[in-house]
Amino acid sequence: MKEFENKKVILWDFDGVILDSMQVREKGFREVLANYPQEQVEKLLEYHNQNGGLSRYVKFRYFLEEILQEETNDEKVAGMAGEFSEIMRKELTTKDNLIAEVLDFIEAQHTRFEMHIVSGSDGDELRYLTSQLGISGYFNSIEGSPTPKISLVRDILQKHKYNRDEVCLIGDSINDYDAAHENRIDFFGYNNPHLKAKGLAYIEAFS
Repeated sequence: MKEFENKKVILWDFDGVILDSMQVREKGFREVLANYPQEQVEKLLEYHNQNGGLSRYVKFRYFLEEILQEETNDEKVAGMAGEFSEIMRKELTTKDNLIAEVLDFIEAQHTRFEMHIVSGSDGDELRYLTSQLGISGYFNSIEGSPTPKISLVRDILQKHKYNRDEVCLIGDSINDYDAAHENRIDFFGYNNPHLKAKGLAYIEAFS
């Protein structure tokens, strides 16, 4: 029997859970959309803040199709997402943005648990950032968009044949909860009091 079959499993969201990046990502959206009317950009940022677990691909498409009411295509969305990723790669490689109590927990417990990152952020960008931050070795896999989070979780469960009763997802958005619920695994909210107010299982502090 493989060793991981005897371990419990934690699937981690990244932004807002491991990395305090919301202000930097908001700055990135503002820079990419600098040539658009401010009022429309603010609508996108409101959508972004309400849907932390959704990918930038979904958010840029929402901006173009729902806010601007324009026809768009995958190439234009990918271009915006690529520009956004370049900004993130420059801005998010400082360890000062890591959430200290979460990093302490991961460093202390990574041999007791199987750990994976499942994020709405771009997968290639995630692997770059975690490498630059020196934390990639704690995780069995680091996966992100454009694959939806529900699919990322499902794929990990199937690939590793994990017992769903031994797996939880820790996230800071309702979209993280949805990914856990759809895949029939436990969810724990963190760093978002609105999730606690909804009556969901909630981690006050890792310390």
